Amino acid sequence: MATAANAGVPTLIGSVQRALRLLEAVGAHVDGAPAKQLAREAGLPLPTAYHLLRTLTHEGYLRRENGVFVFGEAAERLADGGALQNRRTRISRSLAEWRDAIGVPVYFAVYREGEIEIAGVADTPSAPAVEEWADFRETGHAHAIGQCLLSQLDEKAREDHLDRHPVRAVTPYSVRDRRTLLDRLAATERMQPVVERQEYALGTVCAAIPITAGSGAATMAISLPLHQQERLIPAIEQLRGEVGRLLSSLAFSISI
Repeated sequence: MATAANAGVPTLIGSVQRALRLLEAVGAHVDGAPAKQLAREAGLPLPTAYHLLRTLTHEGYLRRENGVFVFGEAAERLADGGALQNRRTRISRSLAEWRDAIGVPVYFAVYREGEIEIAGVADTPSAPAVEEWADFRETGHAHAIGQCLLSQLDEKAREDHLDRHPVRAVTPYSVRDRRTLLDRLAATERMQPVVERQEYALGTVCAAIPITAGSGAATMAISLPLHQQERLIPAIEQLRGEVGRLLSSLAFSISI
């Protein structure tokens, strides 16, 4: 039963704390370190360190090579997950900054494993993002994000996508057949914005720019109400400038 002295104090598991100290000690040595050195640096008795090192090795967090301990596959997966989370945080922060600077909803999307994926959106109650009333993955031919991503694919990948997600009219302004769409994509100038007006959502205009960081297809996009369409091109050009500066600083990655 908790007493007044320890009320609110979290219950700490000593063995977990000791194992974490060992992992930190291993991480301080690029080429690994022997058990005795790790025990000393972690402030643990050698028998305790041996027991924990065996357990961590059995679970894949460490491996022993030539008498020293180094990180194993399980620890490397944790590190990769942390890096992925950090990239996503940076992307979300960048989207929010551009949204506030330009005053429009900002989208980030990638083409991954044969599908269009909206990887991030930043909007506000006063400038909301476009509602996904028809699946973005299936209607790539009708919105600027999808058209921009499809324009970056090679012919085989583009044809495969359209075989799986046939062109169909989404609104009265949508492209109506595959040939017309392919002609439009072929005429798209490299690195130029892709613009659509009311093709996906009535009363909305959108523009997207290709992102060439890395080997995959990616895009940044914005949307505006139809009555503000005169802002569309200046806003997407402003976004392109912002993205260019961020890419040049190597602070942005599409590998998410």
